[in-house]
Amino acid sequence: MHKVHENQIQNALIVYLEIASFDHLHKIENSYDEFKSLVLSSGTNIFKEIIIKQNSPTISTFISKGKLELLKDIASRGDIELVIVNHSLSASQARNLEKILNKRVIDKTELILDIFATRASSHIGKLQVELAQLKHLSTRLIRGWTHLERQKGGIGLRGPGETQLETDRRLIGKRIKRLNQRLEKSHKQREINRYARKKSRNELVAIVGYTNAGKTTLFNKLTESNQKAEDQLFATLDSVTRKNKNPIHGPVLFSDTVGFISELPTQLIESFKATLDELKSADMLLHVVDISDQDYKVKIDQVNIILEDLGVTEIPTLIVNNKCDAINPSNLKELKKKKNDEIFISAENDNNFSELRLKIYKQLFNGFYDGWISMENGLAKERSILFDMGCVQEERVSNCGKIFANIKISNKELDRFINLKGFELCHDEDILLA
Repeated sequence: MHKVHENQIQNALIVYLEIASFDHLHKIENSYDEFKSLVLSSGTNIFKEIIIKQNSPTISTFISKGKLELLKDIASRGDIELVIVNHSLSASQARNLEKILNKRVIDKTELILDIFATRASSHIGKLQVELAQLKHLSTRLIRGWTHLERQKGGIGLRGPGETQLETDRRLIGKRIKRLNQRLEKSHKQREINRYARKKSRNELVAIVGYTNAGKTTLFNKLTESNQKAEDQLFATLDSVTRKNKNPIHGPVLFSDTVGFISELPTQLIESFKATLDELKSADMLLHVVDISDQDYKVKIDQVNIILEDLGVTEIPTLIVNNKCDAINPSNLKELKKKKNDEIFISAENDNNFSELRLKIYKQLFNGFYDGWISMENGLAKERSILFDMGCVQEERVSNCGKIFANIKISNKELDRFINLKGFELCHDEDILLA
């Protein structure tokens, strides 16, 4: 794949195509702004932009002949180095456009892949991006590579031989196979980690949502982490899991995941299955929504489509409407009336999230018991477990040696103790009488 030097900023002509024949039932109103944000996120300079409307795509070039003449005229002037189109193009369409415009042409898939390549920081993330790039490249090897059609010759290579194109495809196929093997190995390690998590009583809450909805900011507040949170698309690429810092609220792990986007290319979803499998083992999903976005309803639908594709729609999900401070208070009041089963927050400005935490813990642990229990002397192991869990708030020992403890514990975890002989719930008066 053609690479540009990291520090070299390229001038681009961005082409935004509105196709009337495409289904606009779930069309994002500010999709043009989203497309521009994608381009800017890649570090490209938008030298010129054009919006084209046509009834349906042309088979050979996607863009109609008349509009192509206009594009050719624009591309021939100025310092334009590449053309970026807001749709996914077939290999032949991209090749034909490059021949006509005499410029490198990038579609939406390549644009997202390029952004992912610059953002991946973990070992697994880099492997997944490379796999997605190679899968995409394998269908486009012929573009701009006239030498690939020549037969190889020379000593040891006489006879039928193979074309350079076939050689490159074979080498890419081998690399894809190796990457799949390495990802499979890391996937098995993740399975072991998930098994260990289940044994250690930790519940996993995965934070999902459209890109730039504020997932990482919320994640940082809930876990007291300092993950990089920026006002740009795909600021987070690698999944990160951290433990809830408040032991009173139970053993909860929060996982920050990559943001979704409308019409996310299928090969990206396939390549990131290993990371997104984290969602399948989640006990709960927090679907973060930018409620100040005029397209929030459509973006909720887009996220739900991807969650359905990943097969995680059965997991209990809580909608968290973020960026409430950015909308009119009267509008917010009306929204809260309509969505009384959802949470409204500002991840940037709120600190407590008490309502959000309460909903999470009620869902995960069936609420909490906050009160006194009594234990016989023979339950020393159980007493130790309660202390390790950070549940014990106060402890007293009666004259007869019975242990009384004031604990705060989830009802789900209390179930493991409640049927033990010598373990009982009690009241203040029971302690006084002991």
